[in-house]
Amino acid sequence: MAVNSPLPVASALKPVAGIEIGFAEAGIKKPNRKDVLVMKVAPTATVSGVFTLNRFCAAPVQIAKAHLAAAKESGKPIAALLINTGNANAGTGELGLSLANETCAALAAQLGCDASQILPFSTGVILEPLPAAKVIAGLPQAVAGLKADNWYNAAEAIMTTDTQPKAGSRTVTIGGHTVTMSGISKGAGMIKPNMATMLGYLAFDAKVAQPVLDVLVKQVADKSFNCITIDGDTSTNDSFMLIATGAGSLEITSVDTPEYAQLAAAVTELSLFLAQAIVRDGEGATKFITITVEDGASVEECRKIAYSIGHSPLVKTAFFASDPNLGRILAAIGYAGVDDLDVSKLNLYLDDVWVAKNGGRNPDYKEEDGQRVMKQSEILVRVKLARGAAAATVYTCDLSHDYVSINADYRS
Repeated sequence: MAVNSPLPVASALKPVAGIEIGFAEAGIKKPNRKDVLVMKVAPTATVSGVFTLNRFCAAPVQIAKAHLAAAKESGKPIAALLINTGNANAGTGELGLSLANETCAALAAQLGCDASQILPFSTGVILEPLPAAKVIAGLPQAVAGLKADNWYNAAEAIMTTDTQPKAGSRTVTIGGHTVTMSGISKGAGMIKPNMATMLGYLAFDAKVAQPVLDVLVKQVADKSFNCITIDGDTSTNDSFMLIATGAGSLEITSVDTPEYAQLAAAVTELSLFLAQAIVRDGEGATKFITITVEDGASVEECRKIAYSIGHSPLVKTAFFASDPNLGRILAAIGYAGVDDLDVSKLNLYLDDVWVAKNGGRNPDYKEEDGQRVMKQSEILVRVKLARGAAAATVYTCDLSHDYVSINADYRS
């Protein structure tokens, strides 16, 4: 079960004007499960995304990036997103590209648009050809079922090893205009995004100029999906998409406005919720850990240290065991790659417990206090560097026996 993460309530997920969602059970990997998702967007919509930096990026990632670029050049809007679970279509070479293009063409034929107006996404097992025939066979069911209030089903349709769907909605008022937004995400393992998360989609009904949305998606990803890690592995298929449907009354044409700042804050808040839901549902996770590094010389070095702590198998297994072997955290800080770090000024805290003072064990620290915190399901690790005013926060989880079992048995 996910750590302190209740199931989303289907009735609380708000329809977003300008987007319709349909799904199918195509039997891609297992029968009787939702595994094909179509998100049809209004012609008034603008769409932008960020993608994995893994050099082995999947065929759908390559095609989605190309289709986004083509849309900007041609002026033809993106018509739909096509997502499948059960197969990543990664490490599949030219065949993978051909199969992904086949699915785009098939959906385009049903929607009456060009194949270049379809953005494909896949998640699942790597190095296996996409069963395109199964995806295509499921499209009539997905298209026939298109409707606005399908966000819960959408969240279920993109799950792999997730134990529960991840979804959320918000309604905000900006400049007198009501903006409705909903989003979904998936991911439980192979999570250390170098841009975003495994898969994430967030739509809102404001009208946002394409250059503005391109800025917004990068800003949002950097403050949300780029701040999570489960196991330090960057997936081949990571994608995070923002869809501004243009169906509402709010219009934003510049980043230099109060309205943009308010919209960015609202989208970031929902994106952070979706990103944290991934960590809370980390494979085998029993604890949700927030790592904050403060008083750094730059955000980059703060994030580097935070990730070093969050990636360490020794740190993560200590958290799982509730073992206050906290020298492991100091070691992770030391090898983070901040070469001029003066550890004699460093202070480390676990929640309210001052563990290390000026680079050494705090004389007042008691191991039973550390263990008290380690037994909690939610833990804050706080590092103060005494180097400047920069800070960064990363979210992670512990590493349990179940993580090994899940990944040893993933393809069965």
